[in-house]
Order: sequence, then structure tokens, then C-alpha cells
Amino acid sequence: MKPELASAADLTKIRSLLRTCELPEIDLDLGHMGDFLVLRAGGSLVGCVGLERAGDAGLLRSLAVAHERRSAGLGDVLMRAIEARAVAAGVHRLFLLTTTAPNFFASRGYRP
Repeated sequence: MKPELASAADLTKIRSLLRTCELPEIDLDLGHMGDFLVLRAGGSLVGCVGLERAGDAGLLRSLAVAHERRSAGLGDVLMRAIEARAVAAGVHRLFLLTTTAPNFFASRGYRP
């Protein structure tokens, strides 16, 4: 399974996945889709992650994996892909906000 760039048609599905995962989605709009990646399985959207850029810094946002697909390494796949996209775009520092997955991010080198 390989992440692909989200399209405008994915917005509703991404917002639904984020709600299911109890992540904020109210501020997500079509303008974000240019820096959102999705994972699909059997035609269904099963994961997503986004990047908001500000100069050489970026906000990693909305990393979500469908509950039934967790513990299969999909979060790591999405993280590596969005980090590579950030580097390619000239982002040197990534920030994130989390209340639900601090251990996931800490184990991947992110710190409070």
C-alpha cells in the first residue's frame, strides 16, 4: 500500500475518518488537499496525513488510520511519506499537536 496525493473528492472521506478517530476536522477544506496524503485499500480510504507549510517549518496534521487497520504499520508508512514530502518542499522543522498519540510520535523522534 502506497500513499497517494489526496484529491478534492477525498475531502469528505478524510473528514469522516478524522471524526471517527476523534481528531479535529472542522478547519479542513479543499485548500489543504494539495498537501494531504491518503492510503486506500479495496477502494476505501484507510489512512491520511497532512502538512501545513510556513516557510521552512511545517505542521504535521491529521495523521489517522482506520481503527480496523491499526497496528499494521500504516501510520509509519504515512509518516515516512509526509516527512519525505516535507523535506522535498524545503521544510526543515516539523511540529505537531497531539493529545491522542504522544507515544507514537515520541518513538519516532518527536519531542514535546
